[in-house]
Amino acid sequence: MTPEELLTTTRTVRKRLDLDRPVPLELIRTALDIALQAPSGSNTQKWQWLVITDADQRAALGKVYQRACREYLDSSNAAGKLFADDPERSKVQQRVGSSVEYLADKMGDVPVLVIPCLQTGSAELPAGNQAGMWASLLPAVWSYMLACRAFTLGTAYTTLHLAYEKEAAEILGLPSGVHQAAMIPTAFYTGHTFKPAPRQPLDEVLHIDRW
Repeated sequence: MTPEELLTTTRTVRKRLDLDRPVPLELIRTALDIALQAPSGSNTQKWQWLVITDADQRAALGKVYQRACREYLDSSNAAGKLFADDPERSKVQQRVGSSVEYLADKMGDVPVLVIPCLQTGSAELPAGNQAGMWASLLPAVWSYMLACRAFTLGTAYTTLHLAYEKEAAEILGLPSGVHQAAMIPTAFYTGHTFKPAPRQPLDEVLHIDRW
């Protein structure tokens, strides 16, 4: 796989996650070893990673995610109404909404759930530069997802469970100074490969020197 193919075909995988095929823990460890090479602000490396394989733990987290996702879908009516004036975009969002709903029902059945966390030392997130703080973790999360893609694993970056972050933290036994960034379902995927997603042309979003 070329770097261009890796970067353009690492997609959010929901309906194509193989829920029945076990994922070797050693493969996850290798992907995380790669992720730890990502940049970290001031080289702090305050990241912590939870890898959830226990069926009961996955089921408990799956219920939290499902509840949060249902509330999100009900409140936003995300699938169609947001783009009612754009029929083509509405169709795309309906497909996305369908896959989000599917994952909500299946999250607890995914073989591996990876939860990247940031260790801040305080129960409340510190005030100030949130972008800089989370930038010390999120590049490593993306590196993990890229590594998984190279190993024929599918992933999805999800955050909806954070509506019930404290409940999830209790399930995971997290100390108060450790904050979750995401829940990443990880599994082998069905089918053969992925293709780049439709995106707007670069010139529609590119600005040189000034807006």
